[in-house]
Amino acid sequence: MDYKYIKQLLERYWQCETTLEEEEILRMFFSQKDVPAELLSYKDLFTYEQSERKTNVLGDDFDEKILSMIDEPAPVKARVIPFTQRMMPLFKAAAVVAIILTLGNAAQMAFDDDANSYNNVAGYEHVQQGTSVAMGDSAVIDTMQQGKIQPTSQPATTILK
Repeated sequence: MDYKYIKQLLERYWQCETTLEEEEILRMFFSQKDVPAELLSYKDLFTYEQSERKTNVLGDDFDEKILSMIDEPAPVKARVIPFTQRMMPLFKAAAVVAIILTLGNAAQMAFDDDANSYNNVAGYEHVQQGTSVAMGDSAVIDTMQQGKIQPTSQPATTILK
């Protein structure tokens, strides 16, 4: 038997000039059981699509199998954060600033007190209202002893020891 038409279609197929109908004719021809030996090497090319469609079809239970293999995490619920908890970092920052300012003021006051006590020792002018002269003098002498400062003059009143 002469398969001249099929050979012509194959030549046109390799040159990409066949129509869809002609390709369907080739598929139908090679899907027969009796294919000549000289064209048998092309049979797998045209029957591959038909045989693979039948074997690679997904089953109806495919989706269920895939979904059962996937461990979906539980949905995340939104947490309600109270206002005080949202403002906690601001409160902490304010507390740190307050502590630093308090320590700075305390250190400044301590240095100012030392400077004022040395001024008191030198001149005796700054005696507070309402304190006795003896208390003022003893405070001056105690300060001088701690600072190892020699008085320029003796106090007017003597202090009992």
